[in-house]
Amino acid sequence: MIQEILRTITEFETIIIHRHVRPDPDAYGSQCGLAEILTTSYPTKNIFVVGEDEPSLLFLKEMDKISDETYKEALVIVCDTANQDRISDQRYNQGKKLIKIDHHPNEDLYGDLLWVDTKASSCSEMIYELYLQGKNQGFTLSQEAAKLLFAGMVGDTGRFLFPNTNPKTFTYAGELLKSGFDFPLVYENLYKIKENVARLSGYVYQNYKATDDGVGWMTIPNDVLKKYNVTPAEASQLVSNLGNIENLKTWVFFVEEKDQIRVRLRSKGPIINEVAKKYNGGGHPLASGATIYSWEEVEQVIADLQEVCRRKK
Repeated sequence: MIQEILRTITEFETIIIHRHVRPDPDAYGSQCGLAEILTTSYPTKNIFVVGEDEPSLLFLKEMDKISDETYKEALVIVCDTANQDRISDQRYNQGKKLIKIDHHPNEDLYGDLLWVDTKASSCSEMIYELYLQGKNQGFTLSQEAAKLLFAGMVGDTGRFLFPNTNPKTFTYAGELLKSGFDFPLVYENLYKIKENVARLSGYVYQNYKATDDGVGWMTIPNDVLKKYNVTPAEASQLVSNLGNIENLKTWVFFVEEKDQIRVRLRSKGPIINEVAKKYNGGGHPLASGATIYSWEEVEQVIADLQEVCRRKK
């Protein structure tokens, strides 16, 4: 499949790369890292990255603004996105050919070519593998591409602390570092937080709740967001905080948005992506996302997580 993707890339003069909505570092890293590799390797091709900008990740890359006309005769590649409804910029299906590159469970089989590897730590890791196989065909890895892929790998592995980290991840990260980019600066930009977000973090530690089964949860309604002057995206990033708390096996953040409640689930062992699917979501076995539409549903989500923890026993 990788060789087929490489062959397809050589056939198109215009390539448009998408990723998922509410992007995280791996979404940006894989999308923009691939774009940098292709731009360096094929200077005459037209390479674009599209989707909404995420302010906290603009230090990595700004998105391109392109017309509908650009999609005619174009190859479209979607990175790090399991489901079609989560693709940022829904024009992804207006190109001539569509490729899916992802490391989430492959439950939405979209695209003319699909390369899905659930064992990969990140989609950025997969893009580096694509580069390795394309080296003999002219693929070039610039320092900027290496920085982007490294940022994506760091983000999805939690600084190489999450269970999805494997020996290959460390090998690839080491190879990327050889390009010479300023990796301490990458860490600084990825993990710096504003003072108001830090204060919200303290609020989270003081107000989270937990059950005897090891399920922790935090609700962040709109009035709390306003009090601390944080966006839903900034609040959602604090979900990892609860992972440091002793005796918690799974935990979940409920963050109010304009017309829905964003649900972010994490786990130290119990499989929680089946719970996410029940609530309009999905993801990895230990890190998933979902959506609910009323605060009344919170209790049911918690009850489902309790059942998962009981079965794990």
